[in-house]
Parts: sequence; C-alpha cells; structure tokens
Amino acid sequence: MIRVLILGGTGDAAELAARVVTIQGLEAITSLAGRTRKPSVPLGDLRVGGFGGVAGLASYLRGEQIDLLIDATHPFASQISFNAADAAIEVGVPRLMLIRPPWEKVSGDRWIEVDSVEAAAASVANQPQRVFLTVGRQELAAFAHLEKIWFLMRMIDPPSDDALVPPGMILCDRGPFTLNNERQILIHNNIDAIVSKNSGGDATKPKIIAARELGVKVIMVNRPAIPPGEQVTDVDAALAWLFNKLHE
Repeated sequence: MIRVLILGGTGDAAELAARVVTIQGLEAITSLAGRTRKPSVPLGDLRVGGFGGVAGLASYLRGEQIDLLIDATHPFASQISFNAADAAIEVGVPRLMLIRPPWEKVSGDRWIEVDSVEAAAASVANQPQRVFLTVGRQELAAFAHLEKIWFLMRMIDPPSDDALVPPGMILCDRGPFTLNNERQILIHNNIDAIVSKNSGGDATKPKIIAARELGVKVIMVNRPAIPPGEQVTDVDAALAWLFNKLHE
C-alpha cells in the first residue's frame, strides 16, 4: 500500500482525495491547517492542525511512513509549501505541487496589481468608497485603520471578538459563488472596488467577471513565491503523477 499525504484546504485537494480513495494500492491522508471552524471534510483519512515547522512535518512523514507528498494548499499558504519542500528533501519523499493557475487580466478588467495585502490597503487609502473585501478574516487588520471607507467583508468564519476589523458589514459565506450572486452583491451594496487575492479557480472567479461587467475596479493581490519543484495545474495531472509513482 502506497501512503499519500495531501496537504489540503482547497477544492482541488478535496477532489483529489475523493478520487485517490477509489484507486487500489493507494491510501490518502489529507491534512488541514484547522483555520476554518467547520471545514469541508474530504474523503479518506484526515488530520487537522499544524505540524510544527519543517522538523515536525519531517517527523510526521517518517512516523506515518508516507511514500508520496502532494502539496495542494491554497496558493497564498506559502509557508507550508516551503516547509513541505524542505521536509520532503530531508526525508527523501517525492513531492508534487498541485497549483491552480492564477486568473489572467483580460480586456475590460480594471485591475490594480499589488504584491501584498498591506499594499492593497495602501491603494484604497484616502479614497472614500465602498469596498468588497474578499481576502479572508486573517487579513482584516491591514484595513482596520481606513475609517473613511465602508467595507463589505466576506469570509467563511467570522473574526474573533478581539480582532481588528474595518468599518462596514461582515458577510459569512462559502463558495462556489454564482455570477448572478456576485453581480447582485456589487449592485445592491454600491461597490466601487474589490480587494481580492489572485487565488485562481472557478469557485470565486464570478466576482471578477461581475466586476468586469459593471466596470468595478479590482485591487488584485499577486501570489507569493513558491518553492521550486515539480508542479501540475489540475487534479487529472496529479492523478497521472500518482499512477506513474505507483507503477515505478
């Protein structure tokens, strides 16, 4: 039995786990960071929580006799990706990154591209407006000082009681979202700017399409750097990699 550790937290990771459990000779364990209070539970074995850095992950790979490692984490979860790269090298476990392609700017898009959430906050400062903030609850503090701007803040879980939160309204919801839903949000709330991470994928892309249709500006946070290594962009390619490893 080949044991596969999937570093998850994305829809691609959940789909991969669901398909791996049907393959004879493969056993999948999905690891979730535990930041979402009620995560979507993937098929197969599950562990929740951090590993304790490179040393902790390397120890887990050895202790659980993991044969293959697939990093299918969120494109902005760069720290765990670098930890996974170092731990896999230390233990000698083959590693694959499953990374969905970023969204590409097309005709009609009004993007301002920045390299960090802090830069995104700076780009909307001193511009009284109504902003649709979709960067997650852990990034709210970067915008908390912008008292002249009204924010509609969408996230899966509400922020903690002591969190620094900018003025506006919190909307707790989980994708995938429809184009009609996103269009209505922008119109109903008189949104004139969206702040988004370039996560890629289809689940949250409708807000980008709606912004294009309505002429709404998008402050797009570019992805952080990722470690070197073999990578694929979809679940089918990840499965092909697994099949190759299974029959080596």
